Amino acid sequence: MTNFLAVERAVRTAAPHDLLHTVRAALVEQYEAIDVDLLMADYSLTVLQPVTELPHTAQPLPVHASPEGRAFGSQEPYGQLVSREGAVDLHLPVTVRGDRLGILSVRVPEERCTPESVQELTELAELLGHEIIVAERDTDLYLQARRASRLTLAAEMQWQLLPGRACTRKEYAIGAQLEPAYAIHGDNFDWATTSETLTLSVTNGMGEGIQASLLTNLAVNALRNARRAGIGIADQAALADQALYAQHRGDEYVSTLLLSFELATGHTKVVDAGSPQLWRQRGKTVERMTFEAQLPLGMFEETEYVAQEFETLPGDRLIFVSDGVYAAATEVGEAYGERKLARAIQSVGLLPAAAVPRAILQELSSYLNADADDDALVVCLDWFGRGSRS
Repeated sequence: MTNFLAVERAVRTAAPHDLLHTVRAALVEQYEAIDVDLLMADYSLTVLQPVTELPHTAQPLPVHASPEGRAFGSQEPYGQLVSREGAVDLHLPVTVRGDRLGILSVRVPEERCTPESVQELTELAELLGHEIIVAERDTDLYLQARRASRLTLAAEMQWQLLPGRACTRKEYAIGAQLEPAYAIHGDNFDWATTSETLTLSVTNGMGEGIQASLLTNLAVNALRNARRAGIGIADQAALADQALYAQHRGDEYVSTLLLSFELATGHTKVVDAGSPQLWRQRGKTVERMTFEAQLPLGMFEETEYVAQEFETLPGDRLIFVSDGVYAAATEVGEAYGERKLARAIQSVGLLPAAAVPRAILQELSSYLNADADDDALVVCLDWFGRGSRS
């Protein structure tokens, strides 16, 4: 534990841009590490990108065909014996509250690879993840490392607006993904939690490029402003509607699905103001949940919104999709459609929430025989309820 505390102290006091160098030096000193590397998951969740000082770069590793990717997918430490050196490569998840950032790879002498050391190094990798999140306020190093190619400006704006790509607590687990990851423009998701509630929104701003991103940015921040004032979701939608109409006079609007969950009971309120769909998997049954359709935000002046209600039960899986998923079509016009979407949801039933969105989007890409052209968004919410975690 003395070794752990020494590394922890070094990481917490490191300069934002110097986290990797600091953790490498501390692990060499305290755990006799032979080599230490940090890899960040790219925006599309297909490769792990080594953190290096630009303009220097290193070869990315595939998420689905590498030992590092195995640890990333399973979210468990994975070790490889390096026989020629009498050492072990440990690949450790760098994850913050369920949001999978990347992998810390540490090569240590075989005799130092004890269960206690593996546990300590696993916890240090999680600590490093927390420090990376804080460091990103002051350095671009880790954000740059996530890029397998250049982001469009619209995509840059959208990714900076998001809360993360996953979140877990004892009552629920969330996973989310946007495609095309490097050229997204109008789709967005957001969530916020208190001790008693979870608020979740899925938005789809009309248009393309920067204009769509600007429109969604206004909508999301208007919803956040209203939410942080402590009002209910119907009034949140109404205030965001007013903000959008005041700016665009109905020429541009945002489709939104807005939900509020009571963590203690699963009682859920929803405002359905547009095109995002909600699907529920309860046991072996997958079905689309339909609500009274209300006007998109910003379409008309002073629209009134009404929240509807339903119950979310422990074990329920809720899947939110944008029209870029359910309305996608092949080059010859064959629509993806609700039947194929329901099968895709069934097929990923054993995956954790954080892995579900990427898997569904891969199913969509395989059907289209191409990457998505339109924005495609998937959010997965696994509901455990209060008192038991499945």
